Amino acid sequence: MVSAEQQIHPAAPTQKLRALLAHDDLVIMPGCFDALSARLAASAGFQLLFMSGFGVSTVRLGMPDTGLISFAEMVDTLRNCCSAADGVPVIGDGDTGFGNALNVQRTVIEYARAGAACVMIEDQVSPKRCGHTRGKQVVSRAEARLKIRAAVDARTQGGADILIMARTDARAVLGFEEALTRCREFEAEGADLIFFEAPENKDEMAQLCSAVTVPCVANIVPGGKTPPISRADLARFGYKLALYPVALLSSVIPAMRNALSALKDDGVSHPTIAFSELQDVAGFPDYWRRELLYRTTE
Repeated sequence: MVSAEQQIHPAAPTQKLRALLAHDDLVIMPGCFDALSARLAASAGFQLLFMSGFGVSTVRLGMPDTGLISFAEMVDTLRNCCSAADGVPVIGDGDTGFGNALNVQRTVIEYARAGAACVMIEDQVSPKRCGHTRGKQVVSRAEARLKIRAAVDARTQGGADILIMARTDARAVLGFEEALTRCREFEAEGADLIFFEAPENKDEMAQLCSAVTVPCVANIVPGGKTPPISRADLARFGYKLALYPVALLSSVIPAMRNALSALKDDGVSHPTIAFSELQDVAGFPDYWRRELLYRTTE
């Protein structure tokens, strides 16, 4: 039973995320990219969301995930996603931290203020690239480690209530062993979660989970560099989170194209949901209910 105090002071996003990580079950995490996608994912019963830089760049700018999106645009979208998620914790894609170690610290602080439960910081050279596309480069191991140290320091010294996810893209550039070494060093610096981008086979995935003690994240991108893998294998290897960053975005685009094609061909839209349901999703019923509380009787 939820106490009155718990109702007044709901658990913070980080508390909810830590509770999820404490369980043995694999947590499935869809990628969101705006307030609507975050609301729909939360309403569908997912316990954790990931604001994808790929998704935000595609939807907000109509541009590729190649470092074109700005820090301010990402924070603004993150704030909207956290608000719309209605208490479901959100992990925010912090890219490279948008600069040097001090930029990383500002990213950590502002993502926490926006409501994120966790921020992901990666070791790519800026401007970064989507992890499963060509042209990636990574900073030196020393610089990568110092960025994670800066992120942890910002959390500790700045009083930010947020977890740190450390990501390496070194596998595609410098090989498996270098990427694994970076993951171990990120853990030593205090990272709460490890994101090893684009392992190339199941053996590498299993080795990663055995090499670190903090929770690991599997990034599932159909057609990407990581081979298809079952959730049972992910759990058996020791992964804690399974991220599906483009699952929603990949589904939305064909639906929009079909609707536009039908509208162009016969001038009639063919909605797949009723207008009343669309109003429900947008939040009209709740708005009307609350509106009555402040309506005058004159």
